[in-house]
Amino acid sequence: MKPITLAGFAEKFAQDSDPWQTWKNRDEACKRAAILHALAPGVSGRMLELGAGNGSNSAALARRALRLDATEATEQGTELVRTAIADRAPRARAFRLVAPDPPPRARYDAIVIAELLYYLSPRDMTVLAQQVAARLRPGGVLVLAHHRITFYDFAQHAEGIHARFLHASGADWTCRIVRRTARWGVLSCRLR
Repeated sequence: MKPITLAGFAEKFAQDSDPWQTWKNRDEACKRAAILHALAPGVSGRMLELGAGNGSNSAALARRALRLDATEATEQGTELVRTAIADRAPRARAFRLVAPDPPPRARYDAIVIAELLYYLSPRDMTVLAQQVAARLRPGGVLVLAHHRITFYDFAQHAEGIHARFLHASGADWTCRIVRRTARWGVLSCRLR
């Protein structure tokens, strides 16, 4: 494995606004539906999305939040996210943020992390895990959605990434599997 860099992600977005076909692919639509199902019913208050990519999940999440902070590490991705949620502004905002840098707000009712954790080094993932546990309100929902297959550009193996992240947080979670396929899994965790 040779981890992709931020420059590599920026290049992907510069060449194609949908490099992973997240807007069009049926499997990605199923994953997005599972992510939405993993949230508490109804509308969440303050929601944080880390690693928003091109905003394909952000557009759906914005309809489920009173306030959405969608973050992406590249300028190109941040602009794509901003465009995807433009109809929900100012309640939905796109921010450039390189995880594990701190998010815009001190507290969130829901946090969504999709297709991000295995791109982080183990150290950065630990920092992010502890930060998520500190920023999510007690009783808040954490949604994790990641591949189960390791790809060539990951910094960590995909298998067990959710368990490693939750363990690194040092927090007490009640989790349920929302959907799991041969390729990916979506987990809903409530902070106790």
